[in-house]
Amino acid sequence: MIRITDTALAFDHKEQLLIQRIIKLLGIKPADMLSYTIIRRAIDARHKSNIMAVYTIDVAVIDEAAILAKFDANPKIKPAPDMQYQMPQAVKPAEKPPIVVGSGPCGLFIALLLAQLGLKPIMIERGKDVQSRIADINRFWRDGILDTESNVQFGEGGAGTFSDGKLTTQIKDKLNRSRKVLTEFVKAGAPEEILYQAKPHIGTDNLIRIIKNIRQEIINLGGQVRFQTQLTGIETANGHITAAIVNDNETIPTDAIALALGHSARDTFEMLHAAGIAIEAKPFAIGVRIEHPQSIIDKAQYGKFAGHPSLGAAEYKLVHHCANGRSTYTFCMCPGGKVIASSSEAGHLVTNGMSYYKRNCDNANSALLVGIKVEDFPSDHPLAGIEFQRQWEAAAYRLGGSNYHAPIQLVGDFLAHRPSTVIGTVKPSYAPGITPCDLAGCLPEYIIKTIREALPQLDKKLKGFAMADAVMTAIESRSSAPLRILRDKETLQSVTTKGLFPAGEGAGYAGGIISAAIDGIKIAEAITNLSD
Repeated sequence: MIRITDTALAFDHKEQLLIQRIIKLLGIKPADMLSYTIIRRAIDARHKSNIMAVYTIDVAVIDEAAILAKFDANPKIKPAPDMQYQMPQAVKPAEKPPIVVGSGPCGLFIALLLAQLGLKPIMIERGKDVQSRIADINRFWRDGILDTESNVQFGEGGAGTFSDGKLTTQIKDKLNRSRKVLTEFVKAGAPEEILYQAKPHIGTDNLIRIIKNIRQEIINLGGQVRFQTQLTGIETANGHITAAIVNDNETIPTDAIALALGHSARDTFEMLHAAGIAIEAKPFAIGVRIEHPQSIIDKAQYGKFAGHPSLGAAEYKLVHHCANGRSTYTFCMCPGGKVIASSSEAGHLVTNGMSYYKRNCDNANSALLVGIKVEDFPSDHPLAGIEFQRQWEAAAYRLGGSNYHAPIQLVGDFLAHRPSTVIGTVKPSYAPGITPCDLAGCLPEYIIKTIREALPQLDKKLKGFAMADAVMTAIESRSSAPLRILRDKETLQSVTTKGLFPAGEGAGYAGGIISAAIDGIKIAEAITNLSD
């Protein structure tokens, strides 16, 4: 195969034009091209009057060697690299199966790869299966009745199930683990376009079905999946894991436990700390969700082409470095999505963002965050960041009315230092309800000052971002874990306990669906090495 990189066409071109471009670039006859595969398609909207689709393409041709020789000095026409993930060598199943704690993207891919290798893992999940979980979440969004074990944070698929389902990552991946993740998603029912889109997404509606299919594949391969099963303790001997204790009353012998806990398993973090597992505090971020009409974002990003079906809902990614040394940045942007209630503890209010695959809701939303440094915590305890989060989540709960209604403030009021009393032209999407107010009641003063300085500057980068009627909904506090469970860089095992594998976002080693799934694959590889 020959790889052609960085070739651009008008974003709304016909397929035949791409074929003609390939033939022209390679200087071949149409009959000499056997097939082609799009490896990457990105939209370049820097020039809004001339939006382009930029391609990387692999092409199968007759007499490949001769064509490559002709373009030996051309950096944009080279042999296509191998994109296949190389599976570890399968090993004999251990008498005591490995335990995978958590069924988010990280846990799913640990369990899936272990099952594919014949190790018959047991994946445990404190929450419910995804279908039961949906019913509990809908009741919370409708009536404000929170189930602390079945919610946006806990249950099959983890927090990522109720998100935009973005599949982008900044990880440099020479071993094709990310390709493995995307391929498995497609096998489980994701649209094939995620294999080549520069900014692929799945959407919550697709994720629900895909997660169930991956679960069934794990079971078909000999693994077990157990819901409403929480890790409540560990047993060790001579510094090595010997068993997992679940639901306080069942002991499961094992030599390996993968901790794919997610960022909200606070009681489990406390248990691990009490058991002597090495944990350290790390920086994280808090802020709000900011919500605009999607049409405003489309116009700002795509100009006259806003709303074109070939472009879809526009995205953005913004940052401003403030005078106080802190930065304000957008995170987890959800085009055509909703702001959602994401609490997991009674009396604490948490928000997040979610989109369906079509991204066809009226509003766009994004987290608008400010970094929290370890020195901002009130103590040097490894779990101090959790208490910091709880403090402000509880304040948001009270400010909203102590009924899971979210405190909101319009950007215009926020910038004018006045409380909001009504909503404007932007209808908030958060359910079960909202309370207009002054967000200074549920955010640290330095966060308020930082966002207040940043908004006008971000508006210069994206016209309309600081529109007066844009809605800020508090509090966004779970963008990442406020701690890291320390692990050895080579073996990926806990530095204090052999056979314990901290993994994914909750352990401090990932920051999204793909990075968490990649870390899960690394952990599965490490457990396989343990089994050799």
